[in-house]
Amino acid sequence: MTDGDVAAFTHLGPTVRGALSERGFSTPTAPQRLAIPPLADGQNTLVIAPTGSGKTETAMLPVFDHLVDEPPEGFGALYVTPLRALNRDMRERLEWWGDYLDLEVDVRHGDTTQYQRGKQAENPPDVLITTPETLQAMLTGEKLRKALADVSHVVIDEVHELAASKRGAQLSVGLERLYDLAGDFQRIGLSATVGDPEEVGQFLTGGRACAIRQIDVGSNIDVRVRKPEVTDEDETLAGKLMTDASVASHVRLIRDLVTAHESTLIFVNTRQTAEALGSRFNELELPIGVHHGSLSKEARIDVEDRFKAGDLDGLLCTSSMELGIDVGRVDHVIQYKSPRQATRLLQRIGRAGHRRDAVSSGTIVTTRPDDTFEALAIARRARAGEVEPAAIHEGSLDVVANQIPAIVQSRGATHVREAYETVSRAYPFRALREETFREVVSELHRNRIVWFDENADRLETTGGTWQYVYANLSMIPDEETYEVHDIASGGQIGTLDERFVVNFARPGEVFVQRGEMWRIAEIDDEESRVKVTPIEDPAGEVPSWIGQEIPVPAAVAGEVGEIRAVAEPQLEAGADATAVGRELAGRYPADDDTLTEACEQLERQLDAESPMPTADRLVLERQGRTVVLNACYGHEANETLGRVLSALLGQRAGSSVGLEVDPYRIELEVPSSIATSDVLDVLETTDPDHVEAIVELGLKNSDALAFRLAQVSAKFGALKRWQGSGRLSNERLLAALEETPMYAEAVREVFHEDLDVERASAVLAEIQSDALELVTTRGRTPVGQGGRSAGKELLAPENADASVIQTVKERIQNDRVILLCTHCKEWKVRTKVKRVPNQPECPDCGSTRIASLNPWADEVADAVRAAEKDDEQETMTERAYRAASLVQSHGKQAVIAMAARGVGPHNAARIINKLREDEAEFYRDILTQEREYARTQSFWD
Repeated sequence: MTDGDVAAFTHLGPTVRGALSERGFSTPTAPQRLAIPPLADGQNTLVIAPTGSGKTETAMLPVFDHLVDEPPEGFGALYVTPLRALNRDMRERLEWWGDYLDLEVDVRHGDTTQYQRGKQAENPPDVLITTPETLQAMLTGEKLRKALADVSHVVIDEVHELAASKRGAQLSVGLERLYDLAGDFQRIGLSATVGDPEEVGQFLTGGRACAIRQIDVGSNIDVRVRKPEVTDEDETLAGKLMTDASVASHVRLIRDLVTAHESTLIFVNTRQTAEALGSRFNELELPIGVHHGSLSKEARIDVEDRFKAGDLDGLLCTSSMELGIDVGRVDHVIQYKSPRQATRLLQRIGRAGHRRDAVSSGTIVTTRPDDTFEALAIARRARAGEVEPAAIHEGSLDVVANQIPAIVQSRGATHVREAYETVSRAYPFRALREETFREVVSELHRNRIVWFDENADRLETTGGTWQYVYANLSMIPDEETYEVHDIASGGQIGTLDERFVVNFARPGEVFVQRGEMWRIAEIDDEESRVKVTPIEDPAGEVPSWIGQEIPVPAAVAGEVGEIRAVAEPQLEAGADATAVGRELAGRYPADDDTLTEACEQLERQLDAESPMPTADRLVLERQGRTVVLNACYGHEANETLGRVLSALLGQRAGSSVGLEVDPYRIELEVPSSIATSDVLDVLETTDPDHVEAIVELGLKNSDALAFRLAQVSAKFGALKRWQGSGRLSNERLLAALEETPMYAEAVREVFHEDLDVERASAVLAEIQSDALELVTTRGRTPVGQGGRSAGKELLAPENADASVIQTVKERIQNDRVILLCTHCKEWKVRTKVKRVPNQPECPDCGSTRIASLNPWADEVADAVRAAEKDDEQETMTERAYRAASLVQSHGKQAVIAMAARGVGPHNAARIINKLREDEAEFYRDILTQEREYARTQSFWD
C-alpha cells in the first residue's frame, strides 16, 4: 500500500477503517484516493468517475464516518438517486455498512408501503435512499420536515443526468427548501464525465463553493471502430434471418464479439433497434437478453439477474443501462452504431472492466460511412476528454410554477419575496427576475392553485393546493399511449407515445417499429389508436421518425467535415480510398478495411466530379423537387437552419415545404416554383439576427409547440380552465395562452431541447462574409444521399417485409373456406386452405369445377344448389361459377387468392395472371389488394 493509498483512508475514523478491512478494501480506488480527503473535510464535492469504480463508497464512507461520531436525531443523510431501479443495488451495498457500523439504512420511494413510511416518520433511519420526487413529497409532511431538519449530508447520484433535465431543476429548488429547514449541509455529487464540471458543481451546490475531483476516464478506455465486411457466412445467415447479407454481417460480428468475451453489454440508441436486434439473436438461439425502459419492471429485473448470474452472455440495452444499475462484472461493451456523443460513449464503455482501475474495452459496430466517420470522431474526442457540457435548463417557468404551491403547502402562509429568494438561490434560477416570478404567481392565483393576497404580498393555500402538489410531484409529463394496429390483419403491433403522435404522426407518414417500416393510414384520437400498413419497398422511403434520436453535437459533425477535408486533397492527388484510410488509421482507432470502406464514399464523390461537403464548405444539390444542403453542423443547428429555409421558401411559394434533417444534411421537398437560386438567396440575404424570430414565428402554429404548451400549462394548473369540458384544439390552445408565462416556457423548451439558434445564425453570417464556402451542384451526390439509409440498417431493403409476408401466408393457410361442386351441386365441405389439394375435385362426381367460397357464404352455396333465378341469386350463382372456373384453371392458387379479405374472383384472376418470380411476390400482391379493400371498405359497406 502506497503513502497515497494510506493517506486516503487515514482521513476516516477507526470504526470505519475496521469495516474497510472486514469488507476487503485493502487499497482505495482512484476516485476514493482523490475524493475522500475533501469529503472527510466536509467540503461540497463533485466526484466524476465511471460507473463501477467505487463512487458510491467514495461518497458514503466519509458520511458514515461522520454519522458514527455524531449520531443524528432525524435523518442524517439522504442518498438521492434518479432511478428507483438503483435503490435495489444501493440498498444491498449500503445496508452492509449500516449493519456493521450500527447505522440504519432504509429506502423510500413511490412503492414504499404506508406502514413503512409511517415508521420512517416516527423513527427516521440514519441514511435514507430516495428519489427526487419522493423528496418533494417528504418536504410537505409535518413529521418528516422535523426529521429532515437534522440532515447533514445529501448525496446526489448520477447528477449529470439530473443537471440536464427539469427533474434536476426541480430537485435544485428542493435542496434550497431543505436548506431553509436544515441549514447548511454537505452536498456530494456523483457524476459520469461531463464537459463542464464546474457548471455541474455549481448546479449541485446552488452556486456555493465546490471541490471537483475527476478521474481521467478517456485515457483508460480502449475502443475500436469496426464496420463488418460481408462474408460467405453472412449470405447463409441472411436466409435464416430473412434479412440481407449486410444486416447479417452486423449480427454475426456482434455474435462473435459476445462469444469472445465473458459478459458483454450491447448498447443501441433506440428501443426499436433493441427489439429488432433482439429478435435476430432470438432466431439464432443465442443467450442475449433485451433491456429497455418500455419493458416491465419484472422483465428488466429478470434479465439483470440472469446476466449477473452468467445465464446470459450479452445484454442488449438502451440508455436504461448507462446509469449505475448493478449487473455484475462486464468485460466488454459493444456500441451498435455511432453513440452520437462523446459523453455517451464514455458512460457506456465505462461500464466495462473495473477491477482495480483496469482498462475499459469496447467496440463500436458501424453500418455506413456517416456512421463510421462519426464514431471515429467521437472515439477520438472521448479519449482526449473533449466531451459535451450538461445542458442545464435555465429558468424553467413550469418548474417555478410547480415549486410555489409546494413551498406554500409545506410552510403555510409565505411572503412572495421569501418564496422568490428560495427559488432563485437554486442555480438554474439564479437569473430569474422577481417580476417574472410574480407573473407565475398571478397565473397560479387565477387557476386557484394558490391564493395571492396582494395587500399583504403573501401566498396562502387554497382548496386545490394540496391536491395539486401531490398530483405534480414529478416533472416527468404524463403521456397517453396510442395502440398501433395493422389495418390488414387488425392485430396490434405495438404502441406509440403521445409525443410522437402529436409531433410527427400524419396519414402518409412513415415510421419504424418492431424493426419494420410502417405508413400511417389513420389516427383515431378518441380510441387512442393509430392504424398503419407495412411498407413493401422501404428502399425509397425516408422514415419521419426512427425512435428517440440522440442529437449529434455541432463539434462532432464538424470533425466529420474535417475528416472529409483531410481526405479530399489526397484523393485529388491520386491516392485511393485504401491509402487515405491507412493515413487516417494513424489518428483514429479503426482497422484499415473499416476506414477504406468509409473513404470509398468520398472517392465516389470526387469521381462524380461533385464538390466535397466539409466543415468549411456547404454543398447545395438538387434533383427534381428535392433540395439537399450538405452542412456539417449537427442536428440542432441543421434543424434551426432547416426551419428558416422551410419558412422563408414556403412564404415565397405560398405553400408548405417538406423538411428532413440529420447532422450532415438539410433535405427540403420544395414546390416546383422554387428555383435553386431562391434557396441560395435565402442563405445569402437572411439577417442572422432574425433567425430566432423566424423560427419562433414558424413554431406558432405547430403541433410540436402545442404539445409542449399543453404539458407546461398542466404544471400551471391552467389546462383545465382553458380546456373546459372538451378536448382543446391546438389552434385554440395556442391562441388562448400566447401572452402567458406558459407560452414563453413552451417556446424556451423547444429552443433548449431541439434547436441551436446561435450556431445557425453564425453559419448564415459566415456564408454572407465568405468565411464559409457555399457551392451548388446538379443532381444527387454520393455524400448527399448518404443519409437516406439512416435508421434502416436492420430493415433488409430487398425483403424488409419478409416477416409480414410470412404472417399473411400463415393466416391465409389457416383460414377456412367452403368448397362446393358446381357440377353435381351435392358435395360441399368446410376445410382449412392448407388442407386443400393442389387440384381439388368432387369425390362424388369427379368434377374439377369446384367453387371456393368464404366461410360466411352459405347462402351462395344454397343459391347454387337451388338454382333459382331471381336477380340477387343470379348474381351469387354467377360469382360461384366464376370462382369454380378459376379453381379449375389454377387449382389451389385460386383458392388461396380468394381466401384473402376483399378478394373476389375478378381480383383473384388479376393477381394470379401477373407474372412474378417467387411465391413471396404472390402473397405481396394479395396483401396489396387486402390493404386496398381495408382502405375503401367503408364505401362498399
